[in-house]
Order: sequence, then structure tokens, then C-alpha cells
Amino acid sequence: MDNRPQWGTRAGFIMAAVGSAVGLGNIWRFPAVAYENGGGAFFLPYLFAILTAGIPLLVLEFTLGHKYRGSAPLTFARLNKKTEWLGWWQVAISFVISTYYAVIIAWAMSFAYFSFGEKWGKDPGAFLFGDYLKLAEAPGQVGSIVPSVFIPLVLVWVIALGVLFKGVKKGIEAANKIFIPALVILFLVIVVRAVTLDGAAQGLDAFFKPNWSLIAEPKVWVAAYGQIFFSLSIGFAIMVTYSSYLPKKTDLTNNAFITAFANSGFELLAGIGVFAALGFMAQQQGVGVSEVVAGGLGLAFVVFPQIISEFPAFNGLLGSIFFLCLVLAGLTSLISIIETYVAGIQDKFKVSRNKAVAIGGGISAVISILFATQGGLYFLDAADYFINQFGIVVAGFAEVVIVAWVLREMKVLQQHADSMSDMLLGAWWKICLGVITPVVLGYMMIQNFINNLKENYEGYPTSFLLYTGWGVALAAIVVGFVFAAFKWQKGSLDLPSADNKGVSK
Repeated sequence: MDNRPQWGTRAGFIMAAVGSAVGLGNIWRFPAVAYENGGGAFFLPYLFAILTAGIPLLVLEFTLGHKYRGSAPLTFARLNKKTEWLGWWQVAISFVISTYYAVIIAWAMSFAYFSFGEKWGKDPGAFLFGDYLKLAEAPGQVGSIVPSVFIPLVLVWVIALGVLFKGVKKGIEAANKIFIPALVILFLVIVVRAVTLDGAAQGLDAFFKPNWSLIAEPKVWVAAYGQIFFSLSIGFAIMVTYSSYLPKKTDLTNNAFITAFANSGFELLAGIGVFAALGFMAQQQGVGVSEVVAGGLGLAFVVFPQIISEFPAFNGLLGSIFFLCLVLAGLTSLISIIETYVAGIQDKFKVSRNKAVAIGGGISAVISILFATQGGLYFLDAADYFINQFGIVVAGFAEVVIVAWVLREMKVLQQHADSMSDMLLGAWWKICLGVITPVVLGYMMIQNFINNLKENYEGYPTSFLLYTGWGVALAAIVVGFVFAAFKWQKGSLDLPSADNKGVSK
């Protein structure tokens, strides 16, 4: 008998999967990546990447989790005992991400409050790094805890762990059913206001105008695959864990298509909102759109506050809505990230859910205090870059190579997905995962190694990167092997008997 918790409805699962995929990167990463890689022309490689890597990988992870009905460690252990370390490696990557991701959500909470009265004044950059973060002078200096970051950080953990204590159906599913519709509605308010501002047309023209001269460049295609890969929450245990809570009967392939296109739809919406606002800002300053384009933390916490200050009316309200959108997008992703190690701890060590949430979430919350110190931004920046480039990409590469080439399980997994789904997987699925995805991820991985061995990321000192970047990425692999060395309780690796409760078609 399978006593694993289940989603209440198929819509609940899709909301949770979309909530995980739609994160901060959708809002601050995609628009700049699209613009820098050909504007409207970028959508061609982007769509190609969705169909040849994003959706095939989602189908793979949904099928793995559903067939083997476990967290990532249990799923890979049931697939083959020798691959359990891969599941723990992915869980360790999630653990690292959760420690600093919570801090960025805390910043967004603070800025939602700061929007009323535009506390950043006339120089948002100086405000962010000086007044708010009280940034240390050099990388590696820890300094003291910054109360204005620490207090909202506590609130972030209270909300995230509060949801997780409630369980899969009453916690994660219920929260996503509120957070995702709220996020879409609030972001639509921002987009509608942005596209009606003076200068919005120039911004949208810059975003959508195709630069076909870039389409033949390999870096554009790699950027498209990178955007899809980082955006869909694949390669670090989330989708495997979430799909393990699906009922026996569910359309796996269809779920993957819905999740992928919902995520891309939100990215497109974010691109429209961001570039309409950038067009307005460019017109206000009398410069070209290219001179105000930014991405990442700079877009969210420096450029957007500037834009908000220049709005003709309702500045505080619109600013708080924008940062509330970041909070909601971040929370739904953070909850999914924490769930990976909560489920892993529960499966392997047979502890109650509450204990797993308290131990896993508690340790992560304590470590996250490091990123709420004066030197926190440096640690965050290095850990984020290295765990993404040398954690997620390498673990994703290992996953497809092990499943497709080492274990040769594609046929078995295809049969399982097809037995559940209306849309049958053809040869394209095996070609995409067996050839295209490993080649692209392998290329990205090698380029990353070469670039980072040639030049230190952001010019940080080597000694600093050894323990905050390279060391963190390497430690995640070591943790994978250490946890895999613990023995499972008797019978844990047996697949649960058929349980026909719940039909989600």
C-alpha cells in the first residue's frame, strides 16, 4: 500500500509545478536574455529549446517521480541502487539554493514596503548597496547582521516552513492556488500600466524587433537552452519530487506541456511589462532603450525603483505591487526547493514530516543568516553563480547521460509515460534526451569550465571563490555520496503496490 501523500487535484499539481518554474528569473532574467540575443529573433531558438529540451526533460522527471514514487534520492535508488547519489546531489543543490534564495525574497519584501515614500531617494543604487545592505568593503568580509534584511528573512522562513508543515495537499497545493492567481493578477496590473506609459512603444519595439543577424551564432542558441533549463526547475530534484505525489492515473506528457508553456507565457508577459517600463524610463531620460536595459538584481532593485519614482501617479502602490509579485514568485519557488530535501529526509530516515521540515528547513534558515550580513551579497553572488553553472547544469547532464546511455532506461520510461498519457511519445523524445540535450548541456558545461578557469567570476579573488563558489559546488557532490552511503530501512526500496485511488486526467 502506498501511503505517500497526494495532490488533491490535477490543477493543484499543475499550479504547484508552474509555481516552482515561475520564479524570480522569469521576471528579471528572461527579458534581458531575449533582448541581448536577437530580440524577436530569439523566440525561434527559445521555442526550439522548449520542444527539444524543456518539455522532454519535464516528461522525463515527471515520469521518474511518478513511476518510482519517491523523492529524488529514493527515485534514483529504485531506478538503480548505484545512482542514489545523483538524487542526493540534486537535493544538496536545492539545499544550497534555498539558503540564499530566501534572502532575495526578503529584499523584495523590504522594497515592497520602501515603495511607499520611495525610500531609495534619487540614487537607488547607493541606497541598495549602502543604506540597505550596508555592503562590506571587500568579498570575504562577513561583518554584522543587517537587521533590515534579517527581520523580513525571518518572515520568509515563517511563511515557507508554515506552508510546508501543513503538508502537500493542505500546505503546498493550497498556497499555490492562492499565490499563483494572485501573482498573475498583480503582474497584469503592472503590465497594463507599463504599456500605457509614454515611451512604452519604443521599449516593446526594442524587445520584439528581430535581429536575424544573430540567429546563426551558437551563443544565442546556448542562451536559449540555458534560459529554458534554468527556468523550468529541472535538474535539481523538484519536478521528480512533485510528480511522486501524483495519483496513479494522470496524464504525464500533457502536464509537462502545460507546465512548460505556462512558464513561457509568464516569461513573455514579464518581457512585455519590463520593456514597456524601460521604454518609459528611456524617454524620461532622453536616451535610447539600449542604455537602460538591465537584468538580474540590478533590474529589480536599482532600475525598477528608478522607474517607479518616475511614474506619473500611484508610485507607491505600483511599486509595492511589483515587489509583491517578486515575493510571490519567489515564495512558490522556495517552497518547492525546500520540499526536495524534506521529502528526501522523510523517505530515507523515516522521520515524520514535521521533523523533516524542522530539521531541513531549520538548518537552511540558520545558514541563510550568513547572507543577511554585511558581506552577504558577495557570498550570495558567488554561491548562486557556481551552484547554477557547476551544480544544476552538471547534475542535469549527469541525469540524462545516466538514464539514456548508462542505464538505457528510455524505453521503459517511455512505456510508462505513454500508458498514462493521451499524447504518445515518439522517437523525438528519445532523440532529444539521448542526443540533443546531452550535447547542449555538455557544451555549456565545458564552456563554463574554460571561461571560469581563464578568468575569475566577477574578478573575485581566487581564495574567496575556492570556498564560496567552487567549494560549494564540489561539496554538493560530496554530500550526495555521503548520504547515499547510509543504508535504507528494510523494504524501503520496494516499489509500493498499486494504489488506484485518485484519477487525474
